Amino acid sequence: MNSKSTLSRILSNEKAPGILLILCTIFSLIVANSTFGDAYHHFWTTMLPLGNIEFWINDGLMAIFFLFVGLELKKEIYTGELSNLKAALLPVFAAIGGVLVPAAIYMYFNHDTSTAHGWGIPMATDIAFALGILSLLGSRVPLGLKVFLTALAVIDDLMAILVIGFFYTSNFDGTNLLISLGILTLLFVLGKRNVNYLWLYLILGAFAWYFMLQSGVHATIAGVLLAFTIPFSKVKTQSSLSTDLEHSLAKPVSFIILPLFALANTAVLIDTTAINGLLHNNALGIYGGLILGKPLGITLFSFFVISLGWCKLPNAVNWKHLFAVACLGGIGFTMSIFITNLAFSNQEDIVISKLAILISSTIAALLGYILLQFTLKNSEIEKKV
Repeated sequence: MNSKSTLSRILSNEKAPGILLILCTIFSLIVANSTFGDAYHHFWTTMLPLGNIEFWINDGLMAIFFLFVGLELKKEIYTGELSNLKAALLPVFAAIGGVLVPAAIYMYFNHDTSTAHGWGIPMATDIAFALGILSLLGSRVPLGLKVFLTALAVIDDLMAILVIGFFYTSNFDGTNLLISLGILTLLFVLGKRNVNYLWLYLILGAFAWYFMLQSGVHATIAGVLLAFTIPFSKVKTQSSLSTDLEHSLAKPVSFIILPLFALANTAVLIDTTAINGLLHNNALGIYGGLILGKPLGITLFSFFVISLGWCKLPNAVNWKHLFAVACLGGIGFTMSIFITNLAFSNQEDIVISKLAILISSTIAALLGYILLQFTLKNSEIEKKV
């Protein structure tokens, strides 16, 4: 077998992005706490035009990630699981529960403290990690469970994006925001008229990103809004500029942008201060929000809408399966770390939050995986009996 086909198999493996993120995180933590730590930290703060390398990853490359998320979200709304109201209700309400309950738990520990602004940290689910863990279980996982988790994570991302846009904005400048929105409105009109020049959307989108950055609203929001301006065909068999771009971005996002984000944002020094901080209110709020709040919120809100008869469990899925997947919802990682960088300016709070996110996400991943192993095994035994 040649190396090209081997590489193709690795890149097409749905487990690969999650595994790569884990490896990048471990590598970054080891190097940051080694004798090369100072040089490693200095590298990420190397200045470039507009900002340092870390800035260009978090505000630049992550805008491309959010463009990709927006394209996925648009596809789900127009032709996917969110296009049918009754089918969409369960993941929508589950996502709402998975946002409100973790935020409430975080605020229980942090109200009237200097870290109260971090309430958005435990709200988000890392879709790459969560689906990566689910894929480890192979064909035993019911299709309905995969669809539920995918839709849940996509809606979760949308809510996180709204939270970032409305609550994590600083030094607001209305003029620059209007210019950015004006450019995006022009692109939206062009999209509706089926103007199919990708370069036009990307160039004007870059200007929209710049003015959004100058407005104080986080620049990555421009990536999401840009996604909804690009022409999309509601006919599943018909290609469009939007679906072509989504397919083109899938591998660069999974294998370049998110790994770089992990490397740059998990380069934390684990010293005595950081370890002591793991029992502070901020960390306790993150543990409680991700490990307890996510599964409780997702499961309780799902139970509520199903009890009302508004929707039903997916085919071949029972409550044990749903709760196990709800535990995977506690894998915050990418979005949680992203919100941490916006919520805090104090470096100590940032480091403690990132360590708490890594610990919580690891526990949530192990808990979800073990529960799924157990429940899916029992389901197979019941079928045989």
